[in-house]
Amino acid sequence: MTSPRPGARSPETPVQQLLTRTALGVFHLNGRFVAVSDRMAREVGLTAAWWQVLGAVDRAPAPVAAVARTMGITRQSVQRIADVLVERGLAEYADNPAHRRAKLLRVTGEGADALRRCNPSHEALANRLRAELGEEGFAETVRVLERLSAAMDAVPPAFPSPPAAP
Repeated sequence: MTSPRPGARSPETPVQQLLTRTALGVFHLNGRFVAVSDRMAREVGLTAAWWQVLGAVDRAPAPVAAVARTMGITRQSVQRIADVLVERGLAEYADNPAHRRAKLLRVTGEGADALRRCNPSHEALANRLRAELGEEGFAETVRVLERLSAAMDAVPPAFPSPPAAP
């Protein structure tokens, strides 16, 4: 019998294996979505990140902090992208009646046009995924991912506390 190598992790429990498989699957999906989105956005002069932020405020203006919460990234990251979008005329800041200092980010006509130009590629990808998964399978995938997202939102940011040093 061989002894474990020094510093080797103990074997994962079945529930840990599920978490590992889930995390690796989500990381892989994120990479694929970013790569495909970048390619689609590049065709209309955007990046995936620009497209994501514009899409977040397409239906209604929102403060940068709200966009960041929706996207699950830092406010500073969204602020940098928002500033570039404003500089390029794709978005603009507007007064926020609910908060004096937190301006609303909203899409300009030029930004809305860029989003419209993304639509054919977006529709093509949606149709391709529907063909791969089936209508009900696609809808179930969305439901499962929304449940996983809500479950992760319920986990406190500081969870779990690091183990005490020996």
